[in-house]
Amino acid sequence: MQSLPLAHPDETAPKAETATPLAYAIAVFGWLLSAGVYIAAKWAGPEMPPWTLCFSRLALACLILLPIVRPHHGRMVALLRSRAVEVLIIGAIGLAFCQGTIYVGLNYTDATTAGIVMALSPVMTVVLAHFVLGEPLGLWKTLGALIALIGMLVIVAHGDLAALLGLRFNIGELWIVGAALCWAVYTVLLRRAKFGLELLPTVVLLLGAGALGALPLALWELASGKHLALEATGLLALAYMAAPGGALMYYIYNRSVAALGAGRAGMMLYLQTVFVALLAYLFLGESLHGYDLAGAAFIVAGLALAAIKVKPSRAEAAAAK
Repeated sequence: MQSLPLAHPDETAPKAETATPLAYAIAVFGWLLSAGVYIAAKWAGPEMPPWTLCFSRLALACLILLPIVRPHHGRMVALLRSRAVEVLIIGAIGLAFCQGTIYVGLNYTDATTAGIVMALSPVMTVVLAHFVLGEPLGLWKTLGALIALIGMLVIVAHGDLAALLGLRFNIGELWIVGAALCWAVYTVLLRRAKFGLELLPTVVLLLGAGALGALPLALWELASGKHLALEATGLLALAYMAAPGGALMYYIYNRSVAALGAGRAGMMLYLQTVFVALLAYLFLGESLHGYDLAGAAFIVAGLALAAIKVKPSRAEAAAAK
């Protein structure tokens, strides 16, 4: 997992520079690295418990990026002194709980399905932002959310209507749905928090907070007898998740925001789902199921409807002034 960018773009994000083909290529490469995390997590799963894997990835990625943001250390420390609890809660929800639940879910479902279900998070974010931040929902966003929800139900029930009516769902997909919900909650809380730091220093703080949030669960795993059995495959997978699929991916994402703007950089998120399916086919031998394709069609349709922008009426425009 989770590989979605850690800091949601807001008013603190830098303005876009001139977009070039190279900037787009680098952004696409970042999402390819992000998709690889799902594959690495499947490889590491038999050798490392999920919460220990979550803690290790977040802690290592934080340590790798920490020297890069050294000029911002003063402001980062000041933020922690004034809002440490808030940073810890947001980081734990968005990183520890989101990533950890993905790793748990990957023990019961395939990477392809997990990548598709995680595409629900933007629609969940839209709905939560309406109730928490008062952002307008409107007809199209409401319809989009409902259609995407149908897609999610198709996937978690494996396209079986009897299972759907009997509420018999695959436990793996339910864990991934929980991860998507955690990501939506995290995104909304981060929008509301407005920490006022640039993206990359915020990412480093949230990585550290996520590691602290995952630490008690990792210690619980070890205390309950779920010991590490790391061999070459697990070590290589963890190294990938922490460095190329962690620190480098987060750095590339922040650079893509600077080059392309937050909107265009964020919309490229959907490439991750495509890359996960492709990499899972090449490295894990997975294939798309019929229920994956049907559910993905509903989710894509829901996302498209939710993205429709309705021009405000004259009265609404006047009231906004």
